[in-house]
This record gives sequence, C-alpha cells and structure tokens, in this order.
Amino acid sequence: MNAPTKIDTGAEALMATAIRVLAMDAVQAANSGHPGMPMGMADVAAVLYNRFLNVDPSCPTWQDRDRFVLSAGHGSMLIYAINHMLGYADMDMDQVKNFRQWGYRTAGHPEYGHADGIETTTGPLGQGITTAVGMALAERMHNARFGDDLVDHYTYVIAGDGCLMEGISHEAIDMAGHWGLGRMIVLWDDNKITIDGSTELSTSVDQLARFAAAQWHVQSVDGHDREAVAAAIEAARNDPRPSLIACRTVIGQGAPNKAGSHKVHGAPLGAEEIAATRAALDWPHEAFTLPKAVYDAWGAVAARGRAAREGWEARLSVSEQAGAFERSIAAPDKAALAAAIDAYKAKLSAEAPKVATRKASEMALEVVNATLPNTAGGSADLTGSNLTVTAGMQPMSKDNYGGSYIHYGIREFGMSAVMNGIALHKGFVAYGGTFLVFADYARPAIRLSALMGLPVTYVMTHDSIGLGEDGPTHQPVEHLASLRAMPNLNVFRPADVVETAECWEIAATASTTPSLMALSRQNLPCLRTAHTAENLVAKGAYVLREADGARDVTLIATGSEVEIAMKAADLLAEEGIKAAVVSAPCFELFAGQDAGYKAAVLGSAPRVGVEAAVEQGWAALLGERSAFVGMSSFGASAPAETLYAQFGITPAAVAAAAKKLMK
Repeated sequence: MNAPTKIDTGAEALMATAIRVLAMDAVQAANSGHPGMPMGMADVAAVLYNRFLNVDPSCPTWQDRDRFVLSAGHGSMLIYAINHMLGYADMDMDQVKNFRQWGYRTAGHPEYGHADGIETTTGPLGQGITTAVGMALAERMHNARFGDDLVDHYTYVIAGDGCLMEGISHEAIDMAGHWGLGRMIVLWDDNKITIDGSTELSTSVDQLARFAAAQWHVQSVDGHDREAVAAAIEAARNDPRPSLIACRTVIGQGAPNKAGSHKVHGAPLGAEEIAATRAALDWPHEAFTLPKAVYDAWGAVAARGRAAREGWEARLSVSEQAGAFERSIAAPDKAALAAAIDAYKAKLSAEAPKVATRKASEMALEVVNATLPNTAGGSADLTGSNLTVTAGMQPMSKDNYGGSYIHYGIREFGMSAVMNGIALHKGFVAYGGTFLVFADYARPAIRLSALMGLPVTYVMTHDSIGLGEDGPTHQPVEHLASLRAMPNLNVFRPADVVETAECWEIAATASTTPSLMALSRQNLPCLRTAHTAENLVAKGAYVLREADGARDVTLIATGSEVEIAMKAADLLAEEGIKAAVVSAPCFELFAGQDAGYKAAVLGSAPRVGVEAAVEQGWAALLGERSAFVGMSSFGASAPAETLYAQFGITPAAVAAAAKKLMK
C-alpha cells in the first residue's frame, strides 16, 4: 500500500486555485457548462491527486494505476483542468479553451476514449459510482489471481448529491459493501445544492447512515480544510470497508457573490463575477494563463506516478506470472475460440439436439469458459433461468475474490454498470444475465456500454410470448425494436443451438461492440444439421433454405420463429409455391454487409417477416412488397402454444400472408 505523499501546503492551495480559475474561464468561454462543482471540490481534488492518487500521463493506461471516476460528470472541467496541468499530451490549453466545442476532446461530460485519463463516460448520474464498483471489484478479483506486486491500486470517486439520489446508487453501495471493496473511496460533494435549489426541496436522507447500513466506512469533513480531507482519505485507505467521505463544500467556492447558490451550478459566472473572483482569489493572471509554479506542483504529481509505474513495470518484468498477466488484459484469443466453437458446432449438427436457446447458451458457454481463462459471468438473481454458470465456476465473494461467478442480486441496472466497470478495468471478459423484459431496467447502462464501445455481453432469456404463463409483465414485445435502435449494440436472436454457439463466438471476441442475446425459454429444433465451418451469424442474416427454383416469396424470421417459417415453407411447397427461408439473427451485422450479399439473401420476391415482437425496425429487411407476422399488442398469460395460436403467429398464418402478397 502506497504511503501518502508529504506536501507543500502552499503549493497545494495554488493547485486548487488553478482548478477553480480554469473551470470558470472555460465555462465562460463556452457560454455553457457547470463551474460550481469544480470550484467547490477543487480543494478535495488537489489533496487527492497531490498526496494519494497515482497516475502517469506519459503512460495513461498502465494497468496498476489508480482509477479516478468523476461520477458527477457535469463538473467535467475539474478533470480537464487537472489532466491539462498534469501534462497529458492530448490535453493542451487549446483543448481547455475550446471546452464543449466541435472537434475537441473536452466534451460537456467526460467521454471514455475521447481523451487520455478519462476512465469512464459519466454524466448520467449514479452510473459513475456504480461503474466504479465494477472497477474496484475487478481490482480485487485481479489481485486474487496475481497478487499485490502486480495488482495494488485504488478506485476513487467524486460523486454529487444527484449521484446519491439516483436509485442505482443504492444498488451500487449495497454491492460494494457486501463485497467488501475496501479499495473504493467515494468523495461526496456535500454542497446541499441541486439545479432546482437546496437539496431540502427533495431529500431528507441521512446519507452517512445509509452508507453505514450498507457496511461502508463513513466520515464527514470540511471539504475546504485540506488537512482534514487528507486525514479522512488516509483513514479510508486503512479501513477494510469501502469508504464514503462526506465533504461539506460550498458550490462555486471562490466566487464572492454566487458561491453557495444553485445559480452557479450550471451557468457561466459572467464577466463581472469572474473579475470579482480573480480579485478574491488574488489571481492576477489572464484567462487560460497559469504560472510556472502551478505546472511544477502538478508536474510533481505526474513524476510520482511515473516512478510508481516504472516500479510496477520492473516487478512485472521479473514476475513468473508476467505472461499470464499480460494475456489476461489482452484481447481474447480469437483463433483458439474459433477452433473450439467449430469443433463444437460439428458435434451439434451431427446430434441435432432440441433445446431452448437459453440452454444452448449454457452449452456454448461451457466451450467459451473452458477456452478463455478470464471470463467473469453472473446473473441478476436468475442463474437457474438464465443458465449463466458453467462447470467449475466458483462464486465470487469478499471471502473468495478468486471466484469467477458473480451473484449480482436483483439489480439489473447495477449489474450492467458493474460489468462496464469490469470491462474498463480490464482483466476479465464480462457477461451477465436477466430476462429480456428487464432490459428496460438495465437500458441506461447498456447504452453506455454501446457509447463507450465495451465488449460486454448481456444474456437475456425468456425472449417472447414463448415464456408462457408468467404473462405480459414478463413477455417482451417492444424490447427487440428498442434495443435494435441503439447504435453500436449487436442484438442477437439465434434460432437454434448452432446459431447460439456462433453468437457466443462473436460476442466473446468482440473488441468495441457490446452484445445482447435474446434467448428462448421454449425448446427449439436444431435447424443447422449440416456442419458449416463458416460462422453464418457473423453475416447477420443468411439463406437457411433456398427455394427449389426461382423464388415466389422469401420468409425472413429470427429466433424461435425460424422454425415457424420453415414449416410455413413446407405448407407453401404443398401448393407449388416456392419459398426461401432466411434466418436473420442479427440485424446490425446484416446491415454491415455489402449490397450484393444483402440483395442475394433478400431476393426480389415479396417478403414476409416473422417475429414474436412488434414490427418496428423490420423495414430495411422487408421492403415495399411485404407483410409482417408478429405482435401488435402485449401478450397474455397462457401456455406458449396457446399464445402463438391466439396471436396468429403460426405456420398457417405465415403461409396465408405469403399467398396474399402474391395475388
């Protein structure tokens, strides 16, 4: 455990003042933004970086760096100011001057991948602190595998009142406390101000009591007393529990007329108040001009981080575990998994098992988890339904960070944000399960997975009215359409055991795209009984059954409805109508194919789409001469067979729709 750095308190005050002036000047130049939080938390941030936090701007991604998450992402100028002064190569003063402008890295909220030193995208309140739980969990799990010499860092969070009001924060603190994540320290900007005004308008929660009840170590300090802040951080680092430090601050600290008011939360101070603030802070420098002493002080922080990084690299270079460690943070072995899945597919095609695709997912996961050494699976309390655990997986707990299966509890949103944190930390390939209908609970974190380009996998079972008797509250109808509308998310709905294996090969080796699998509860026949080495799901859609001669109609289906389309093609054949059947397990991957391939798959004949969901999103596949057989209402409670008949999703209905198009 690294000891805190002894510091020059005069330099530290200068470091904090520099954060304040850069924040107010950048927001003023942009004529938009949030100066209040960076100014209010400047003292806390200066202490954290100056005395404790280890990062190295010359090597921003070294694996054992401390992680800093600005959960209150609206205060983004805090981290941009700090990263500029630390010397990150991509954060020169021109970036700060052009805060919130097109083509610059200084976006309104911090965006992962846009600038070095941004550990996660934040802004949607509550997600930052929860993603940080995932980082802190991954640190402990990685430490259990590689020891203190290679994995020994902290996850620090600055959170605001809004982060702690959002419901996901309860999921986050419950998980962190239950898992005993003592390397996680949250610095709460306790300024008692929200956009509407005082927090008294909307909350009376005793946050210290709430965190303490969740097994956290809690403290409260004056956020402008730097020695008190330092003592609190040191105490937090020495406690085995995750820690909350309530930092009582004044929003907009330093602005003589607007500090302490909600008016400084999300608007420029104005030229007059900025001039008054410069005078109050005894800051004679022009906007975007910093004295050498500021850069020297922040440069000392960077130098300390560089020394820590070099020491870690020296330890790694002589470690017997160096190879395994580097493989754990590298991309998954695509060749090894492709070979394993190919052999597995050949066996499936020969045996043709009839299983639900949720079971097919479990079977494929046995191959994935046996091939990739660092998967971290889990479920939001639906392990026995999602079938996300495989042979040999042990539950992760505060007594066994070496486990690889995470019981997330009934926390779909929290699970998803934690998986984002695990992916961002690196070291593990993360997947987690729930029912597809509960994608609504998880959606904001799925969206950030897609926005950040994180290759996490969402295993979502009970994907249609086919789940039966649990009824419309648990039967997803509109969910596929809404998820397909999300950029950079691959939504897979496999038709059988072979397609499911191919989905897993794609998902487990993805690099910049999350995957979501919509899997059936009911058993489905194996339709791919002739082995194909090529991963056909990677095409997004393909011809499963070609017509005997020129097509009269093309039937396009996904998931459990591909079987229905195949039977409809048989019915049409009895009447001399030549129907091709296209399986379309992933609309997104199909959209990425070249025009010639898409034309060959879809053909020029009329088309019928078949899916036990709403039609929205099907237009690109169906074209003008088309029909759709699916849902236009919520489902109902009854056996699956009854529901498919009552809602008209049957081979006869598909055949009838096809014949109507041909008149």
